[in-house]
Amino acid sequence: MNIIKQPFRYNNGKSRGKMKNMKYKYQLIILGTVVKEKQAILSQIEVELKNLGLPKESIKVIDKNSFDSEYKGNQPAFAIYMGDVDGNYKDVIITERLLKDGTMILPIFFNGFGSDIPKVLSNQNAIQYREAEVNRIVNIVLEAFELLRSTRKIFISYKRTESTSAAIQLFEALEGNNFDVFLDTHSIQKGEPFQDELWHRMTDCDVIVLLNTPHFLESYWCKEEFAEASAKQIGIVQLVWPNHQIEKIENSSHLSYPIQLNDSDFIGGVYNSDGKFVQELVEKIIQEVESVRARNLAARQDNLITEFVNIAKKNGRIVTVQPEKILTENLSNGEHIIYIPTIGIPQSMSCQTAEIKKELLGYREVSIRLIYDDLRIRDKWLKHLEWLNNNFKKDIKMLKKQDFELWLQTK
Repeated sequence: MNIIKQPFRYNNGKSRGKMKNMKYKYQLIILGTVVKEKQAILSQIEVELKNLGLPKESIKVIDKNSFDSEYKGNQPAFAIYMGDVDGNYKDVIITERLLKDGTMILPIFFNGFGSDIPKVLSNQNAIQYREAEVNRIVNIVLEAFELLRSTRKIFISYKRTESTSAAIQLFEALEGNNFDVFLDTHSIQKGEPFQDELWHRMTDCDVIVLLNTPHFLESYWCKEEFAEASAKQIGIVQLVWPNHQIEKIENSSHLSYPIQLNDSDFIGGVYNSDGKFVQELVEKIIQEVESVRARNLAARQDNLITEFVNIAKKNGRIVTVQPEKILTENLSNGEHIIYIPTIGIPQSMSCQTAEIKKELLGYREVSIRLIYDDLRIRDKWLKHLEWLNNNFKKDIKMLKKQDFELWLQTK
């Protein structure tokens, strides 16, 4: 998601010296009707920034009163427009200016899009405000600022003989809520090596939804999936079947969020392989997945940062962790390096994100390394990443975990 349409200005090149915290801030502009729901959104943003381990000052909130004095058209911005149920539209002139600047605007309506939102925003994707949607709204903001990755990947782990219908039901419901969902029977193309692709897709997911049925852990592959999630520190939303206790596994993931199910959570009280969840539970699961996502990504990021810093220290390198969870290093030859922890499988778009973060720090001449965990990523994708390294911009490279030691020893 490219949220920056205007070029950055660089303070006349004065920022080439010592590394420092972010010079620029992400601008969140809130326009439209003043309603109590605005504060609910801002409060949840603070919660999610804390979950991500980021200072709340990372995002600068601007309203119509401070817009003229504080809005910078050359810095990343995202706007929320709160609709008006009476059609008394506010801040239309500011809204038009933001659209001209290329700023993304999320209209939020209460009764109906056509009645609550001005025509100038008629081409924008909107969302209806409900309490259950607050996390989704907040995550859209974080995704727009690249603070939370815009891919929304979920992995469903289940035992076919015990929960096939429920797994398919969740697959369809999560897909309908803009998640990219992996389900083994639906997501692996013919001719692909099944198990390699399964581990690859798990590596790249944000959250695992695990259907913990009575005999789930009796399956070798189900048990392996649980252990793999632990090794990769991937958060798990556990749906624990009625009359079934959570079984503790050695070294199991600490990011496990169990939901104990009852007979009433299933249509007709049936919870065999043909059983399906009642709609209220499906909605609760979607909300929990949305909520767990930021916490899980932050924990995986922290783990990657800690490992890289420890290896750097062992090799006599001084790497500094910035408040924005970016690592910086000044070499004796005057070269500056920014290390950006990348969760899941890096994409070419990850390089664009790196460029944005470089500009936010206010540096022109600096090399960037996207650091990532290559465990269980398929060989064909690792070769693709190597191709990107050889053919992309020379100052942005990807550095896989198994090469951390070699890089920090030889650079």
